[in-house]
Amino acid sequence: MNAFASSRFAGTFGAIVMVLFAGSAFADTLDDVRARGALRWGGDEEGGAPYIYRNDVKKLVGFETDLMEALAERLQVRSEFVQGSWSQLPDTLDNRPDQVDVIVNGFELTRKHLESGRLPSIGYYAYELELVTHRADGVAGWDDLSRADKKVRVGVLSSSAAAVYTEAKFGTTATVTSFDSPQNILDKLKIRQLDALIQDTPANVFFLKDQPTLHVVDRPVERGFYVIYCRNGDERLRDAIDSALLALIRDGTLRRILTRYGVWNSGQDWFEGIHPTEAVETEEAEETMRGWSAVRANFGLLIRAAGMTVLLSVVSMPLAVIVGLLVALGRLYGPTFLRPILGIYVEVIRGTPLLLQLLIIFFVLPQVGILIPAFPAAILGLAINYSAYEAEIYRAGLLAIPHGQSEAALALGMTQWQSLRHVVVPQAVRLVVPPVTNDFIALFKDTAVCSVITVVELSKQYQILATTPGAYLQFAAITALLYMAMSYPLALLTRRLEKRVPPINV
Repeated sequence: MNAFASSRFAGTFGAIVMVLFAGSAFADTLDDVRARGALRWGGDEEGGAPYIYRNDVKKLVGFETDLMEALAERLQVRSEFVQGSWSQLPDTLDNRPDQVDVIVNGFELTRKHLESGRLPSIGYYAYELELVTHRADGVAGWDDLSRADKKVRVGVLSSSAAAVYTEAKFGTTATVTSFDSPQNILDKLKIRQLDALIQDTPANVFFLKDQPTLHVVDRPVERGFYVIYCRNGDERLRDAIDSALLALIRDGTLRRILTRYGVWNSGQDWFEGIHPTEAVETEEAEETMRGWSAVRANFGLLIRAAGMTVLLSVVSMPLAVIVGLLVALGRLYGPTFLRPILGIYVEVIRGTPLLLQLLIIFFVLPQVGILIPAFPAAILGLAINYSAYEAEIYRAGLLAIPHGQSEAALALGMTQWQSLRHVVVPQAVRLVVPPVTNDFIALFKDTAVCSVITVVELSKQYQILATTPGAYLQFAAITALLYMAMSYPLALLTRRLEKRVPPINV
């Protein structure tokens, strides 16, 4: 239930999109679910246990995973998980009916969601906010966060109810820092770079059991509910989900799931009257692997994610090079009216972030009837973004070719097009090989941004797996080696090509 480092900016942009297109409506989803035979639910594995996580390379587990499997079974369809960036999942729900039917990942019942028009199910878990501190620190309770003599450093999960509560209650008296992962907050608290963290009950239940130096202090506050959100206009699907949830509550299935993952507690007394009163035996929870054993078990996931990174790069870069070359030729040799248009294209694309461009392609274009699937949208966004940089590289290369080269070609009877094709462009290509290859290497790393539109590449897969307790550094080392394995051969190829490029005689 977390997002990328860019989540604050992306969330702001998503809010703008929602304001501009709040009146949009989509077809009834329940019929689509039944016809498809699958309920597609969006979540973010980066949130980790006990919500959604993998105990090995084959099986997705977690109390929300088990809940959705049981709920889908009640609806007589299969459960289909869709990975997405947590902060972008609400926008994905609102604007991309081709991607998800509902979103489920510790989403709280909040005024912001209701004002957007999203339809909440009945609650499936009652959470509270808890204050966690280091045992060696002097933070004893909530009152310490209001002390005037010292600004307590508090960590919260970005875009969460804890973040909203902490900013409203202690924003002027404490130093509040937002993070994209509960594991990141815990790491900062353990090394004393934070004085406290505030987060939901389930995250504390799971993460604190192996943290002897950390503990919960004072009473919990701000009870709220996790709900399943449906798209605006999907009342029939929401009602079907509510009926299925009630059935899971009445027959004890939900309680057994929560007990299995150790998150059933006294806070679930809101079930009183509809859940079974008899005792439920605790089942053995799914264990997460640690350290190098976790790396070995999940190495296949990293390799597949690296394959996605390579695929994104090798498909988008040639497109960027071709478009960039055409733009450069158009700016230098094209019709007069075309040159300023191409100049504006280059400056706009270079002057706006890749993240914003991807969000426009994936979330805004569907509002005008252009629905591009996630993978092609990622290719398009990367190709457009890098084409502007390649255009400037090729323009510089073309301008570096002595003017006498084209004049000599024209004197031999060539047309201007033939001169460019056979004389000028080939020489310019030789000059731009190093910077273009450098951009190709940079593109491997920029594919990480594509995770905001549900494409899971190497960087996102690392962020998901890095939440595994005791395996943060191991996954970081393997991921770095994979990036090196992808980019270093390109560097060697560049050096070889540079040696083979003959000098240009003036």
